[in-house]
Amino acid sequence: MADVSLIVLAAGMGSRMNSDLPKVLHPLGGVPMLHHAMSAGRALDPARTVVVAGHGADRVTKAALAFDPDATVVLQEEQLGTAHAVAQARFDAPGDAVVLYGDTPFITAETLEAMREARSRHAVVVLGFHGEGRYGRLIMDGDELERIVEFKDATEDQRAITLCNSGVVCCDARLLFDLVSAVENDNAAGEYYLPDIVEIARARGLSAGVVTCDISETLGINTRAELAAAESVFQARARAEALENGVTLTAPDTVFFALDTVIGRDAVVGPNVVFGPGVTVESEAEIRAFCHLEGCHISRGATVGPFARLRPGAELAEDVHVGNFVEIKNAVLDEGVKVGHLTYIGDAHVGEKTNIGAGTITCNYDGVNKHRTEIGPRAFIGSNTMLVAPVKIGRDAMTGSGSIITEDVPAEALAIGRARQVTKPGMAVRLMDLFLAKKKG
Repeated sequence: MADVSLIVLAAGMGSRMNSDLPKVLHPLGGVPMLHHAMSAGRALDPARTVVVAGHGADRVTKAALAFDPDATVVLQEEQLGTAHAVAQARFDAPGDAVVLYGDTPFITAETLEAMREARSRHAVVVLGFHGEGRYGRLIMDGDELERIVEFKDATEDQRAITLCNSGVVCCDARLLFDLVSAVENDNAAGEYYLPDIVEIARARGLSAGVVTCDISETLGINTRAELAAAESVFQARARAEALENGVTLTAPDTVFFALDTVIGRDAVVGPNVVFGPGVTVESEAEIRAFCHLEGCHISRGATVGPFARLRPGAELAEDVHVGNFVEIKNAVLDEGVKVGHLTYIGDAHVGEKTNIGAGTITCNYDGVNKHRTEIGPRAFIGSNTMLVAPVKIGRDAMTGSGSIITEDVPAEALAIGRARQVTKPGMAVRLMDLFLAKKKG
C-alpha cells in the first residue's frame, strides 16, 4: 500500500468535562486519551502524523510531541466544525489519510487496516457501527454509502436505521482536502461538517463505502462519567490481554495497567498493583501486593514488594529483591541485589549481590542538586545507614548499622560513622522523676 498519514482532531474544549484541562488530555490508562488515538494509528506505520489542536494548544502540543516527537501540530484557532479542523491539517503528499479523534480512544489497529483495505474499492471509506442514540445515520444503497444524515436532521424512518457514523474516515489525502474545501456551513450551527464529504464525493461520481466495527470501539468521551466508564473498559481489556499472554494475575480486578505496560509470560502480579506509564516486567518476575510502579524495568526472576514503589529510572537486574516499604528512583540495581525493607535508593548504582539493610537512605538531594551514590558489588550496608551523596562504597565493603557515611569507603573496608555511646547509670529514673515533678508543678 501507499503511504498513509494520520490526522488526529484534538481541538475541542470539552466543556461537559467541567475542567480547565483540554478534553483530550484527561488521563485514560495512565496517559492522556490523545495517546490512545495516536497509538492506534501508529500500527499503520504512518508517514506523518498531524494533530489539530485548539483549546489549550500549548498543552496539547506538549502531550502530542511526548508521544511522537516527529508529529506535526497545527492550530485551529476557531472551532468551526470537523471539516474545518481537517482543513487546517492540509499537506500535499501522496497516499491515504485517516482521520481520528483524540477523544475516541478505542479504535483498533485491525479496524484501521480494514478501512485501508476497503480503499481499494472506494474513494471514501467511513467507519460505522450498529447502535442507537443521537448518532448520524449512514444511508446505504447496497454496498455504496449514499450520504450521512445527522440525527437532528433525520426523518423518523432514517432514525430507525441502526447503522451509525463514528466520524472516522479514510480517503486519498489530496482528495480529502479537495472534498473538505467544498463543504459548506449552511446549517443551524454554522459549522463545516466532515460527514458532508460523502455526499460531495457521490455527486462527483466517486464511490463511498463503509467498514463496521463493534460499538465499543467508537466510544467517545465527553463527560467525567464517560471517562470513568472508558477507564473500566480499558482496564478490562488490558487484564484480559495480560491473562491471554500468560501473565498470572491473582486478583485481576484490582490490578491497573497503563497504555504501554509490558509484562512477560509467567510473570506473577499480586493484588492491588498499579502500573503507571513506562513499565516493563520480564518473564518470571513477581510483583507482590500493593506496589506502585512507573517508568521502570524489572528483569527476569526479580521480586518486588509487597508495598514497594518503583519510580522513573529504576532498573532491576535479574534476581533482584526489593521488599516492603522500599522506594527506588533513578537507580540501577545489578544482579542479585537485596533491598529488603524500609529503604530509599535514589540516584544510585548498586553492584551485584550487595545487601542493603533496613532503613538505609541515599541522601541524594541537597535542596538544589541531586547527587549520586555508587555502591560496589558484594557490599553490605548496615541497617539505618545514611549515605550522604556524592559518595562511593567499594566492592566487598561494609558500613556499620546506624552510620552516617559522608566519605568514600575503600574496597573491603568497614566504615562506622556514629557518635560514641555514653551510658549514665541511674540517670533515666532521675530524669523521669524531674519531668513528673515539673508537670505536677
